[in-house]
Amino acid sequence: MEAESATLGAILLDPDAIGSVIRYLRPDNFYSLQNQKIFAAILSLYNDGKTVDLITLADKLRLNGELDAAGGPGYLASLTDTVPTSANVEYYAKIVLDRSIRRKLLNIAAKIVADSHDETEESRVILESSQKQLFDLTDANQSATVTSPKELIPRAIGAIENLYKNRDSYSGIPSGFGDLDAMTSGFQKSELIIIGARPSVGKTALALSMASHIAIKKKIPAAFFSLEMSGLQLMFRLLSSESHISSHSIRTGFLKLTDLENIQDAAGKIYEAPLYLVDMPNMKLLDLRAMARRIRQQYDVRIIFIDYLTLITSENNLIPRHEQIAEISRSLKALARELDIPVVALSQVKRDAEGKTPTLADLRESGSIEQDADVVMFLHRERSSGEETIDTKLIVAKQRNGPVGDIEILFRPKYTEFVSKNHD
Repeated sequence: MEAESATLGAILLDPDAIGSVIRYLRPDNFYSLQNQKIFAAILSLYNDGKTVDLITLADKLRLNGELDAAGGPGYLASLTDTVPTSANVEYYAKIVLDRSIRRKLLNIAAKIVADSHDETEESRVILESSQKQLFDLTDANQSATVTSPKELIPRAIGAIENLYKNRDSYSGIPSGFGDLDAMTSGFQKSELIIIGARPSVGKTALALSMASHIAIKKKIPAAFFSLEMSGLQLMFRLLSSESHISSHSIRTGFLKLTDLENIQDAAGKIYEAPLYLVDMPNMKLLDLRAMARRIRQQYDVRIIFIDYLTLITSENNLIPRHEQIAEISRSLKALARELDIPVVALSQVKRDAEGKTPTLADLRESGSIEQDADVVMFLHRERSSGEETIDTKLIVAKQRNGPVGDIEILFRPKYTEFVSKNHD
């Protein structure tokens, strides 16, 4: 209470002090209801460009019908008596913020205890809700920082010099497709990347090719959430791709002794890779978010692939499907920001896109996918069979921070993998 009174008193003594205080505080950070109303009135005056002093503050509260609820003129006058100077206002504000966070933590803890005793509530729902409240509290109390060119220029020049020395490297996680990485500089932190295509065009094969390059070749921890295929099926595909043994031969067992040796060698490489396969059909959104947080913390996963977005189920099945997809899309973008890693989600496109080059308008069931995504790519190729390699277009239709365009890649049906056009 002393820190709250000192903060408000310092602002009344020096109206310029509010600039320092609003970096940290909002009305609900104050414990006293009177102080909440006073600070809300101060903010309103400040936003209107009016001077904040005892007279204007009392008048503002009177117009709002809250002067008595805020303690009256006597309480307002007493605030300036509690602090001799405004010099320490930032210190007082930080004390108010600290106590506010502690109160909110206690409230969250009390709710967790109450919910844990409520047997009608599923434990996984309680876990997700608790995690979300804690992350929301963290986000709400991240204050902005102000920096000058004197501070930023040395950092910027250092980064540019580093890029110059390592011009073949990327600022993000390399996908394994050189032309794509040159366009995007790799998959960037906090970005939601969407890969769209019609069924059986190769969404899973492309994502798995990228994940294997990242985890097996580059040794970067990656997670692959499979809502459509089992972990064993994915492993068959990985073994086929790494060993260059036909996936059909692996599935049927028609193998030569040399094939088995090649598969064993490939298995050795995959065995050591930091690749984590999450096999959970009918995965609910909150389960996915909870699992993503866990593997990010436990295995330091640096990128997540989700196969595929429209198979995720919402907790609220009563709302229309397009609204569910919008909720899922927003949640995946929020997850990428929260975990500070790229999230690559596969998505089907509308049936209308069959046989023609897909566009952003063809993303299935919700326009919010296009809105939430930082990068949207489409796979497009002519359906054909019996060929060793099939020319395929990877169309970068949207990139929030970079160029768009088409990239030529090759599909190898025999190994269900994609490779760069200039692949050996």
